[in-house]
Amino acid sequence: MTKDNPYLNNPLHGTSLATVLSEIVDQYGFELLYAYLNINCFNKNPSIASSIKFLKKTDWAREKVEAFYLYQYKSLPRASQSEFEKPPRERIIPEGVVPKEPAELSFEDAERLRVKRAEKARQRQNRKVVRDKNGKVNPWGQ
Repeated sequence: MTKDNPYLNNPLHGTSLATVLSEIVDQYGFELLYAYLNINCFNKNPSIASSIKFLKKTDWAREKVEAFYLYQYKSLPRASQSEFEKPPRERIIPEGVVPKEPAELSFEDAERLRVKRAEKARQRQNRKVVRDKNGKVNPWGQ
């Protein structure tokens, strides 16, 4: 890593989206990627070309794929909170941390992850503040 370009220590630096996608599709296949990421371009007539086209236009999906590449395929340790708030291509990987072998993934693990995410979404929904027409908080949530 240099002071001029701290991103050199990020495995995504200088790696095209096509390369990222090809590597993870070769390792896991479209079906498992869809199970983990829930992005339709991996489910409906999947191909590298159509997926790249979609991911280039859709920032949230591209960032989800790039994060998957970093933390599942490259098996890097979880980013700090400040780094996690940045898009994956802008994250700085600490010096000395090197990518490892791709994680072993299964459809069973993907289902457990889906259930866990759904539960977190339900909890967030239950915590939402309900306001009346005047913008005041309605403590009864109606």
